[in-house]
Amino acid sequence: MESLEALQARVAAQKNRLPEMYGQVDFSITPERFAGELDDTSMQLNEGDRAARQRLLSDPETVARAKAYTMLGDATADAYAALMPQYGFRPLVSMLTEACDKGVENVPDAPPELVAFIREMEATPDWIDMSLIEEGARVSRNPTANLAPFVVRGAFVATFLNKYSALPMALTGTLSHETAVRRIKETASFFTTTSLPGALTRYGTGFKAAAMVRLMHSMVRFNILRSGRTWDVKTFGIPVPQVDQMPAGTIAVFLLAFKLMREGRTAFTPAERAFVEFNRYRCWLLGLPEELLPTTPQGIYDAMVVYSGTLRDGYDDETCGALVRATMAAYFPSDKSLKSRIFNALERAFARVYFNRAFLRGDKTGKAKKMGVELRPYDMPLFIALGVFIFGREKLYALALRIPGLRDATDRRLIKKIDKLLVEYGHAEYTTDASKYTDDTIRDAHAKAA
Repeated sequence: MESLEALQARVAAQKNRLPEMYGQVDFSITPERFAGELDDTSMQLNEGDRAARQRLLSDPETVARAKAYTMLGDATADAYAALMPQYGFRPLVSMLTEACDKGVENVPDAPPELVAFIREMEATPDWIDMSLIEEGARVSRNPTANLAPFVVRGAFVATFLNKYSALPMALTGTLSHETAVRRIKETASFFTTTSLPGALTRYGTGFKAAAMVRLMHSMVRFNILRSGRTWDVKTFGIPVPQVDQMPAGTIAVFLLAFKLMREGRTAFTPAERAFVEFNRYRCWLLGLPEELLPTTPQGIYDAMVVYSGTLRDGYDDETCGALVRATMAAYFPSDKSLKSRIFNALERAFARVYFNRAFLRGDKTGKAKKMGVELRPYDMPLFIALGVFIFGREKLYALALRIPGLRDATDRRLIKKIDKLLVEYGHAEYTTDASKYTDDTIRDAHAKAA
């Protein structure tokens, strides 16, 4: 594990390393978003996590590390994104695409920043067990094909619960239904793509998708932070810090770890271990460090408690509520056929219940009603009926995957289902529009979130 001193030095070095992006950032401050004191009101997972938060935040080094990660971007991808004024947006995307497809050594006049970006992604660390990655992808295909289409909306909405972490998404234009659909489909496309055989190998589609996601996040940071802009660092810290990628990238692993702990288990089964390692590698390709990707149920739970326990609670309806409502109202299918409209209505009801149960557990504040995602009378019956079908089908596939004579045929069937999902999601662009990040837009967003 990197020492605290080295981590803090790496955070501070961003200012000198990329002055065009971080030159106006004071890395010595503690932004308002950071809730490092035990008395601070944080986004802790639920009331039952209070004791865990107190235990973890009683350690000064844990708090200091959490603060450092709150102010840490993606140094390698940021350096490449910072070339936008010199190269332009499209050429940067084109060169990265070519480097992923053909190798960076085959990109004519590739800038050093691109070379460093690709080489970093190619240099898999020893703490990743590559022997388990492909097995983990195979394990993930069943929930990806059968469950994910019904929960992706609810899981995406969960990223909008907090104004400090959600504000950059509001600035990208995700408040509109059309943009919400595109962002969700891009996210779903990434996670779905990575579950395919060989997707996370060097020249696989998942490797390329991870590189594009990293570049998109860095472009958001660059567009918001470039010199002269009015982003309020004292309140919000840096936009899209690496630690904010952890909940979305590890939510499936966290829910698995939490389930194990409720059952009194302390270790993963071999299949669960492969699934965890697959998710860790996928997150590492997205730029997350080892410390944010623990390997045990307790470690995974603790990492999420530290994150949620140091993110200050903050909700404003014009940012968080608007993002949630746009996402919940969005129409996902690619056509307006009767079958697609029925699916959209059922999926939306399922996502509404899933979101309330998984992310607003024990909510006594009326947040669901405030956000516009309170349960309607028919949501729970639909959820139960769909749940019987979805989870029953998933269990049947899981059973077939354990039978030697059916295993390969079942896996091929899942791959075909995933391919169809990817066609439905469409081509992921992983882009961000610089025109969204005007001084007036950022100033208005801050005012709404205040």
